[in-house]
Formats: sequence, C-alpha cells, structure tokens
Amino acid sequence: MKASLVLKMGQQLSMTPQLQQAIRLLQMSTLDLQEEIQEALESNPMLELEEDGTSVQSDPDAAKKSASDESTAPQENSQSTDTAAAAEQPATQSDDWPEQIPSELEIDTSWDDIYQSSASSNIPSSNSEEWDFTSTTSVGVDLQSHLLWQLNLAKMTETDRTIATVIIDSIGEDGYLQESLEEIQSSFDPMQHIEMDEVEMVLKRVQQFEPTGIAARDLSECLLLQLHSLPSDTAWLAQAQQLCAEHLELLGARDYNQIMRRMRIKEDALKNIVQLIQTLNPRPGSVIESKEPEYIVPDVIVRKANNRWIVELNPEIAPRLAVNAHYASFVRRADNSADNTFLRTQLQEARWFIKSLQSRNETLLKVATEILDYQRGFFDYGPEAMKPLVLAEVAEAVGMHESTISRVTTQKYMHTPRGIFELKYFFSSHVSTTQGGECSSTAIRAIIEKIVAAENPRKPLSDSKIAGLLEEQGIQVARRTIAKYREALGIASSTDRKQLL
Repeated sequence: MKASLVLKMGQQLSMTPQLQQAIRLLQMSTLDLQEEIQEALESNPMLELEEDGTSVQSDPDAAKKSASDESTAPQENSQSTDTAAAAEQPATQSDDWPEQIPSELEIDTSWDDIYQSSASSNIPSSNSEEWDFTSTTSVGVDLQSHLLWQLNLAKMTETDRTIATVIIDSIGEDGYLQESLEEIQSSFDPMQHIEMDEVEMVLKRVQQFEPTGIAARDLSECLLLQLHSLPSDTAWLAQAQQLCAEHLELLGARDYNQIMRRMRIKEDALKNIVQLIQTLNPRPGSVIESKEPEYIVPDVIVRKANNRWIVELNPEIAPRLAVNAHYASFVRRADNSADNTFLRTQLQEARWFIKSLQSRNETLLKVATEILDYQRGFFDYGPEAMKPLVLAEVAEAVGMHESTISRVTTQKYMHTPRGIFELKYFFSSHVSTTQGGECSSTAIRAIIEKIVAAENPRKPLSDSKIAGLLEEQGIQVARRTIAKYREALGIASSTDRKQLL
C-alpha cells in the first residue's frame, strides 16, 4: 500500500471533566452521593449547605453580583500598588474562564458506559493516604468470636481449652461441625496424648454454648440439642425427640403416613409434634450475623394527594447546596496570583458541581414520573396489574438514550405505599396472551404467588396445574417458566409444600 495524506471530516463526542462528573453523579447510589457531597463540602470552600431560614446566595449569578458589589465598594486603606488597583475590579468570570455553564448538562449519552458500578466510585486505594483499614474490615461479631468469648468464661483445663478452640475453628457459618472427631483428634501432636474420649467430652461442653444447637454433626443432633434445652413439661417433647432421632428422613420426605404407622400416633398428634419441631432452627449459626447491615434510602417518594399520584424527590437525600457569596466576593478578575487563581478554580468547580446535582435530580425525577404514569395500575391495584416495560420505551418517552435510563434506574429506589422498590423492578419482559395482548412477567409472578397462597396445603398445586390455571386466564406460560418464576419467588416445589391439616 502507498502512504498518502487524506483529509476527513467527522464528529466525535469530547468527554470534558464536567461531563464526566455529571455522568458519575447520575449513576451513584444515594449513600455514595451523600459521601460525594460531604467530600465536596470539605474540600471546596466555595460550597456550603443552604439551611432552612438562612438566606444564602445559591445562584452563581447572585454570587457574581455580590462579588461585583464588594469589589466596587470604597477601600478604606487605599494602596498605590498595581495589586490594589486590580483588586478593585469587578469579579467577572467570563473573561478569565473560557467555559460557560450551560442551562442543561448533556448527561444523556449513546456511547458505552465507561464507568463501573458506582459502589466502588468513592473507595480509595490501599496506597492512598485516605485509606482506612477499619472501614473495609469492621463487621459484626462472627460466630467463632462469639463462641470463643463464651469459651473464655468457661472453667476448663488448658488441654480442654485447646481442644475446644480447635472444635470452634471447625464450625461452619451454619453452626455445624465441618470435620469429624477423628480428624480433630489427629490434628494434635501425638506427644499431647489426646484421647477420643476427651474430644467427645469437650464437644459436649461446646454444644452447651449459645446459640443452642451449635457444633452439631448433623441435622438430627442439632434438633435434639435444641429439644433437650426445652423445659421437661413441654407438650409432645418426648415424641418430637423420638421423631428427630429415628424418623427424620421420613419427615424430610413428608411421608406422614409412614411416620404415623411407625410411631403409632394419630394425625392430630403428628401435627402437634411437627409444629413443635418447626419452632427449632436448623441453622443455628445464622443467628450470629457477621455482615454489616445494608441500608436502602429511597431516592424518590410516590404518594397520593387529592386522588392523584405524585412523585417527588426525597428531600432528606438531596441537600441544597449553594455558592458561598462571601468567599466568592474575594475573586478578582485582573489578579493572576496563586491565591486568586485557586479561588477562581474552586468557584467554577462549585458551580459545576451544583449544576451536576441539579441535572441528576431533574433526570431522576423525569424518569420516575414516566414510570409512575406508565405503571399507574401497579400503584392502584398491586403487582398483578404491572405492565410490560423496557428501557427503550422510557428512553423514547423522555427523549434520552437507553444507557442513560439504565444509569438512572440502577441502585435508585422508589418509596411507595406498597413498599420500597428499585426502579428496575418496574421493568419486565412480556408474555403474549390468547387475546393478542401482553402480560408482564412481574404480574405473572404475582399471580403465581397468589395461587400458591390460596392452594390446599394437603394437595399443593404442581407446576403443570399452575400453568393450566394461568392458561384459563388467557396467559400461556410453559411449565419450565412456571418453575423458574416459582424458584425466583422462593416457593418450594409441590412436594415440599405439602403440609398436615
């Protein structure tokens, strides 16, 4: 090929720092946004919170006017230097800053997302000076720590305490012993002469710790430990112990007839025994929560006023920021000193940050309003009235790109009289009906949940029967799809749902 020069004309989108900031704020969750706002307030002296009852110049033009008024005021200590003459000039930013803030930030984009999830947007690296080790490692007390705390309070010999420590280390998150007693014994030095009887004795001591049922080797032993801790006069206690010790597999298979035949009891007695067993915890380790709680703060609130639904931003998560007019008045147009350049830069960044927040709130409110208008049946009648909706439909209605709608609906939550939902909850695929219409997959799941709740617990409905009931309503769904929706709802199979009356 021959090298040559070719002149081409084309258009491309330039990602300015201000545009990147607007996109980053748009896809942030509420908690991340609050941290970003707090960081901006601490790092930028030109930003301040606009408190109730306090008159603050929140408009950048007002701050500019305040700066102009102060700069033209008489100077008491007049100086003959050039710096003093420059300080008396009005603070006009248009001559020094080539970039003007538009009335609307163009945060709507059609290019691929260049940012990852906003959950990691504000996490400093381990090499940063802002790195806080405790912020990423501080969690609730785990199960092992809880058991070791009880071990320190127990009266044991040093040998027994060593064995108990190994046993506690072998307990999983569910509370069960993950290793056999033979493996625990073999882990000790032969010179210690640890016998199996000692290991079994210490295991019995550890099994007396809280939560009850801990350090069990199987489900039967776990339930028996909890039953032994109940008062001796508990009704049906002896029969429950017999069932857990001898017929637990039949109970898991819900073979009630075989259980009644082997234990020689009636159906009413078996019902009482099963109810007692159902009060026990098959996973005692789950009582000790070792994870930090995750909080959800709604971004928008939907409420009904004067028989009409309205949507509004949550005022608690959208603080009103303003430019500090006092500090803005220190900026001088003709002063090129380092201090004045710093103030001018901070003032411009403060204005961009406020504009980015306003753009984020306007976009979020616009999308939430469109969702409210489209899914009005959900707010009136519940999930069964949910309509099928995709991102492209909302994007077309609000005049934005699908990627923008995806950013707005990710990790953003809506508070409604029916609960708190992520905005993505209102988007779902559709299933065709026999009448030629469309039904939302969310509505189908709600119908399945309602059908299962109303079924006969003695004869639960199979997936095929549920599919037949939906077909009677004009909704054609395959049995495999019913099973998928049922599992997503956390509903057990018909065999596992079978209960005694």
